[in-house]
Amino acid sequence: MIKWGIIGLGNMGQKFANAIKETSNSKIISVASLDKNKTKNFKNNYKSNEVTVYNNYDEIIKDKNINAVYIATLNNTHFNLIKKCTQYGKNILCEKPFTLNYDEGREVYDYVLKNNVIFYEGFAYRSHPQTKIIQEIVENNELGEITNFQSSFGFKVNKIRPDSRLFNKNLGGGAILDIGCYPLSILNLFYKDSNSYKFLNTKGNFTHTNVDDFAEAEIEINKKIRCQIKVSFKENYKNRTIIEGRKGKLIINSPWLPEKQTNLEISQGNSYYKKIVKSDLTLYANQIEKVSHNFEKNIKDDKFLVNIQNSLAIMKNMSIWSKLIKK
Repeated sequence: MIKWGIIGLGNMGQKFANAIKETSNSKIISVASLDKNKTKNFKNNYKSNEVTVYNNYDEIIKDKNINAVYIATLNNTHFNLIKKCTQYGKNILCEKPFTLNYDEGREVYDYVLKNNVIFYEGFAYRSHPQTKIIQEIVENNELGEITNFQSSFGFKVNKIRPDSRLFNKNLGGGAILDIGCYPLSILNLFYKDSNSYKFLNTKGNFTHTNVDDFAEAEIEINKKIRCQIKVSFKENYKNRTIIEGRKGKLIINSPWLPEKQTNLEISQGNSYYKKIVKSDLTLYANQIEKVSHNFEKNIKDDKFLVNIQNSLAIMKNMSIWSKLIKK
């Protein structure tokens, strides 16, 4: 049984707390928020006298009763919190993006390795049964040699608020940092080596708060696979991923937030079928169950999770993408 501490009681912290109730190998021991109203409300709503509440992040990290920490705070806080968690030997699940840039990522990477902890980044879709089926379709050569990826994540934000985490540069705002990691993470599922990626074309747009609210990129992988990715806070995209090969095409209709039942579309020549995917657990419960299992078994590398090496590779490409649209 993995004993968790939650740092941050915003939207994702609450989702984690609700989802953990579905799991069989995890429990919440302590939570922390700098907002005393949030800790008070959590205590009232969660209805557990066994959960210790802190209004200080240092105290929860030092809590000897927990062996894993879920970091659900704002993007700009992850860097220091991860470093401190590693110093106290806590295994970590951290919301994306794990840092704000590649230089920070390199430093965190060194801390994770030096202190011998297990780190995973919170791409919950990777733990969903759908991802395993997607990988099987590709590895079983149903699509043939892969030639093209198309992947998008976009939603419309009606008002740009400078104090919002999405649009405040100091808080780690911007479309690439917040959601650009998703299409890059599905490329990383199949192609881990960031050195095999070449950015051919990029474009983007910046708000008056100096963060990007839209970005596109065309990438070549291994000198033969063309990828088109795009993210936006300005438009509601279909938010799907298409993988094309010489024999067929796979459409992932809900790549990022798959429900307990979802579907994949596969076409090969004149043949077409839909594959229904069912999950016993909800999206975040799947992630908690799998991460907790790996913490228990001391598993640091899992193709259905994003570990520290994968996180650094994704961040490297995010930083390249960000720099290119600023030119």
